[in-house]
Amino acid sequence: QVHLVESGGGLVQPGGSLTFSCASSGSISSFYAMDWYRQAPEMEREFVAMFFTAGTIEYADSVKGRFTISRDNAANTVYLQMNDLQPEDTAGYYCRGRGITNTDWGQGTQVNVSS
Repeated sequence: QVHLVESGGGLVQPGGSLTFSCASSGSISSFYAMDWYRQAPEMEREFVAMFFTAGTIEYADSVKGRFTISRDNAANTVYLQMNDLQPEDTAGYYCRGRGITNTDWGQGTQVNVSS
């Protein structure tokens, strides 16, 4: 089983920026897709961003133009750069890797956007 570990969370003021990292214990090329999801208190987990290893990238409408998903294959790490953060972005953020025979989730990292 591949382990995914997120990092980079914290407290940020509205309009600020953060970059999350999702480090894989194995090759991220073993996944056909990798995603970021988020979950706010008492809310369902929702899709944020994803890429297919074939190249397709998608974003939730709520983060388009503000968030960017990227990857470093050599480092086996996926990133989520978040700009112009707003209070409604406050949530736990989770990385997911989807493989042919497995789906792996990280433990999550928290961002709180508050003045």
